[in-house]
Amino acid sequence: MTSTGPLSEARTAALDAACDTLLPAIETREPGPAGDLLRRGARERGIPAHVAAAIPALPAAPRAALLALLDELAAEGFAERSLDERTARLLELGDRLPDGRFAVKQLKTMTFGLLFGLLGEDGRNEVWDAIGFAGPISAPPAPEQAPKTLPITQVSGGEATLTADVVIVGSGAGGSVIAARLAQAGRSVLVLERGAYRNEADFVQLESAAGEMYLGGGMVWSEHGELGLLAGSTLGGGTVINSMVCLRTPDEIRADWTAFGLDGLDGDDYDRWQQSVWDALNVNTEATRHNASSQRMIAGLSELGHGHEPLPRNVTLDDDPRFCGYCNSGCQQGCKRSTQKNYLQDAADAGARFVVGCHVERVLVEDGAAVGVEAIVRGEDSNGAPTRLTVNAPTVVIAAGGIESPAVLLRSGIGGPAAGKHLRVHPAWMVGGVYDEPVRGWEGQIQSAVSFDFTHVEEGVGFLCETLGLSPGFWAGQSPFEHGAAAREQALKLGHVAAWHGVSHDHGSGRVVLDDDGEALVQWSLEDEVDHAVAVRAQIELARIHRAAGAREVFTFAWKPLRWREGEDFAAYEERVRATPPDQFTAYSAHQMGSCRLGADPAEAVADGDGQLHDVRGVWIGDAAALPTAPGVNPMITIMALAERTAARMLAVAS
Repeated sequence: MTSTGPLSEARTAALDAACDTLLPAIETREPGPAGDLLRRGARERGIPAHVAAAIPALPAAPRAALLALLDELAAEGFAERSLDERTARLLELGDRLPDGRFAVKQLKTMTFGLLFGLLGEDGRNEVWDAIGFAGPISAPPAPEQAPKTLPITQVSGGEATLTADVVIVGSGAGGSVIAARLAQAGRSVLVLERGAYRNEADFVQLESAAGEMYLGGGMVWSEHGELGLLAGSTLGGGTVINSMVCLRTPDEIRADWTAFGLDGLDGDDYDRWQQSVWDALNVNTEATRHNASSQRMIAGLSELGHGHEPLPRNVTLDDDPRFCGYCNSGCQQGCKRSTQKNYLQDAADAGARFVVGCHVERVLVEDGAAVGVEAIVRGEDSNGAPTRLTVNAPTVVIAAGGIESPAVLLRSGIGGPAAGKHLRVHPAWMVGGVYDEPVRGWEGQIQSAVSFDFTHVEEGVGFLCETLGLSPGFWAGQSPFEHGAAAREQALKLGHVAAWHGVSHDHGSGRVVLDDDGEALVQWSLEDEVDHAVAVRAQIELARIHRAAGAREVFTFAWKPLRWREGEDFAAYEERVRATPPDQFTAYSAHQMGSCRLGADPAEAVADGDGQLHDVRGVWIGDAAALPTAPGVNPMITIMALAERTAARMLAVAS
C-alpha cells in the first residue's frame, strides 16, 4: 500500500516542478485578465501546495500512479531541468511508465481544476474574467427560507446501535423510491447515506464547492485512468446534482430484461411504474430551453439532415434558465424535482429516519439471512470523531450506486460469483467545437436536446448525441496537453467552446473490485471491438456536426491531441481518429449500472428476478446496480421504475 501521509521533500520538489511544467508562467504583453491568466503560473498561484495536500486522500489507484511518477521525477533531477526538457520528459514518462498516462491525467485534473477553482478573499477566482465566466450569480436562500425537512438521526460516541424493519443503504434514485413505498406500507425504515444533507441553502454555485456532493470529491477514475466516473454522494444521490434528463426504458431493453428473468417488465405494470415516476418528478418539455451550445448542435444536426428532440426534464415550469448552468452543483432555486422533493419527503412523512455521513462497511448475515449492517458514521455534529454504528434489521436494501453497491457486497463476502461483474457505464465521448462567437457553454440548461439517429450504428448499439455543460476547470484539465503555452491558449478559448458528448450504449462491460484500502475500484477498458467502433463513430459524427454548425476548430479528450482546424483536410482528421489506439481515448461515465444485476441465473446475476440476493435471504438490490444490461438511455427513470417494482415485490414477500 502506498503512503497516505505527507509527501517527502523529494516528492514535493518534483511535484512543484511538474505543476510548473503543466502551468508555467508565460511572458506576454497581453493586457487585462487574459494577460494575467498567462503571466501567473502554478507556482505563483500556490497550486503545488494544494495538490500536495490533496494527494494523501486520493483513492489508492490514482495515489499510487501519481506517487510513482513523482518518485521517477525526483530520482532524475527533474526540477533542475529546463521547461522544454521537463515538458518532453513528462510526456515521455506518461507513455513509458505502467500508469504514466493516468498519473499525468490526474495531475492535470488537479492543477487545472485549481486554476479555475481557487478563490480569493472576495470569493472569486482571478482568471474567470479571462474567459468570460461569471461565477456565482446569486446567493443561496437563508436556511429559514429553505429549511431541511428530512429528519436526521444523530449518532455519537464510540459505538451506537439502531433498529429498523428495513435498512436502506443509499438514498438516490432507487433507494429513495423503496424507502417511500416501504415506509408508506407501515415498515420502520432507516436510510443510511454516505454523503451529507445539502439543500438549496447550501448551494453556492461553485464547481469546487459542489465536489463534496460527488463520490470521491468529484472525480473517480477506473484502475488505470481510462474512464472518469461521476456519481452522486449526498442525501438524494445523483438526483440532486444530475442534469435532469428523463427518458423511458426502450421497449427492446424491456423485452431483453424480461427474457433475462425479470418477469412482466414488458407489460402494463411496468408502464404504470414508469408513469408513476414521471408524474412524481413532474417530467415535462414545456420548461426545456436551448442554450447557445444546444442551438449550435441543433443547427449542425439539421444541416446534415439528422433529427433532434427536446429533452424531457424533471423540473417545475417556473425554471429560470439563467440559473441552470449551475445544475450540477445543486439547484439553488429549488426547481429541480430531485428525490428530496418527492420520494424522500414521502418516506420522511411516513416515519422514515435518515443517517448521513454513514459509510456502510458490510452486511451482517446469520444462517443465510440478513440481520443488519455495520457502518462508520462521521456526522457533522460529531466533530469528526467516528462512530461505529450497528443497525439491526431483518431486511437490507443495497442502493449505494453502481460503484459502491458491489463494494458493500464484496466486503461482506456475499452476492455470489457475479458480484461486481457486468458493470455498464454508458461511456461518453466528449467533443468540443470552437466558434467565432461566444458560446459560454456554462450558461443555460445543461442538457436540453438529443438526437436518437445514432443509437444503432454498430451491431445494434450506438450512442445518443447530447449537449452537456462546460465546467471550465474540468474542460481545461481534460483537454490534451502538448505544452504549457498551448494549454493556456486552449483555456482562453473556453468561452467560445460548445460542449457535446456521445453517450454510448455499452456492448462490453467492466467490473468493480476492492482496492488496497478495501474501497471500490472500477476496472474498465475500451477492449471490446464494438465499443471501440462506437467510440470512433461518436467522435467523428460529433466533429462533423460541429463543422456543419460553423465551428472553426474541433478537439476531443485524447492522450495525444486530436484536433481539426478550419482549412485542414477533414477526411485526414477522421482517419487520425480511426487510427488512434483505444488506450489513448478517455471516456467519462455518469451512469454506472449492472454490477449487482438481477436475473434468473445465480452464476450470472447477483439477485433473482425480483431483486433479492440469490445467496442471502433478506438482502435486496434497489438501484442502478440492479439493471441487467445498459439501457442505452439516461437511466434515472429506468432505475426508479425498477425500484417501484422491487418495492412491490418486497411487500408481496412480506405479506
